[in-house]
Amino acid sequence: MVDTDKQEQAAGLLQQLGLKEYEAKCFVALTRKETATAKEISDIADVPRTRVYDAIRVLEAQGLVEIQHTNPRQYRSVPLDEATQTLRRQYETRVDELQEALDDIEPASETDSKVTHEVWSLSGTEGITSRTLQLLEDAESEIIFVVSSPSIVTDSLIERLNEATAKGVDVLVGTAMPELYDELRESVPDAEVFVSELDWLHGGGDDEIAIGRMLLADRSTILLSSIDASGQTERAIFGRGFENGLVVITRRLMSTGLLSRQDPGK
Repeated sequence: MVDTDKQEQAAGLLQQLGLKEYEAKCFVALTRKETATAKEISDIADVPRTRVYDAIRVLEAQGLVEIQHTNPRQYRSVPLDEATQTLRRQYETRVDELQEALDDIEPASETDSKVTHEVWSLSGTEGITSRTLQLLEDAESEIIFVVSSPSIVTDSLIERLNEATAKGVDVLVGTAMPELYDELRESVPDAEVFVSELDWLHGGGDDEIAIGRMLLADRSTILLSSIDASGQTERAIFGRGFENGLVVITRRLMSTGLLSRQDPGK
């Protein structure tokens, strides 16, 4: 049962990468044997034998399967490292082609007015993380980033913060969790790291919602997220525009938190 579940999971992931159902199942079946005939593939993959041949032809054309012209013919998958690299290249090529196609599409209508006030909502940690990384990459002068959950401090986030400091952006990183302070100082050595005293970041009491991350980029763009008590659901609002009221309020709140990094004796 466990092997079957893993086999179905692998086939499902391959379909997300562009293979059709029978192609994915046949490839996974071949990874379980050194070589196999069409009948053996059919039995392992639970794919009609007549469809195995079509699937194998496609897999061979994509560089994922090799054929030995014996009687009966023997099939085998290419080494897994080679197969994953091939799939990665194909996937990246599709993404590049998609971006080019979308860039070439003309806008539905032209407008001369520049949008200076905009607030948008985002839902889901994956999408919020993606937007966070993009804002960090686009920042040109200053980044103030406050985080209250260790799960948000990913390798990608650390890498993007270090890239920002390397190109001369002033980076200030705060955390309401003292245990994260040393980790952040070590991981982002060229940033100014502080412990924020914005206690309400954690929620508490009857409040089941905590602030997940607060990002202010170039004093004009903000992203503010909240996490529910289970830690499973993250939602965010995203705003641009120096005159945007949401940006102004967030700047003031974060400035209040930044004051706590100063020596109390000063």
